[in-house]
Amino acid sequence: MRVSLDISVDSNSYPFSHDIRVRFAETDAMGVAHHSSYIAWLEVARVEFLRSLGTPYPEIRAQGIDLAVLELFMNYRVSARFDDLVTVHTRVAKLKGATFQMDYLLRVEDEICALGTTVHGVVDPEGRATRMPPWLRQLLEGA
Repeated sequence: MRVSLDISVDSNSYPFSHDIRVRFAETDAMGVAHHSSYIAWLEVARVEFLRSLGTPYPEIRAQGIDLAVLELFMNYRVSARFDDLVTVHTRVAKLKGATFQMDYLLRVEDEICALGTTVHGVVDPEGRATRMPPWLRQLLEGA
């Protein structure tokens, strides 16, 4: 799958959102969130998104598959700061074969602080690419 960077800035186009408070440990001496923190926030939102669909990530793993991150893109716009409440809007953007793309819109109040996307591949417990099970495809297509 080739990553698509056509990431929507319209929060209404995302079926799920999750709030994350910027912790002091995620900031530098000026109270600005470190760029690596945003990546962890995407993961938190992705795991909560799957939980909201009724299939928590541990249940996916119990079925003998994992969702490896193959690609990641971040576009930083405005710095999030200590104690800001970041809303991470999340959606499945594209499904193809054994891969899928998720897009993320990160906002602090009404301001976009970042846009992100991740591409995931379905892998077996040894990390080898495998087919996406029909139940997972249905879950993601319905999201």
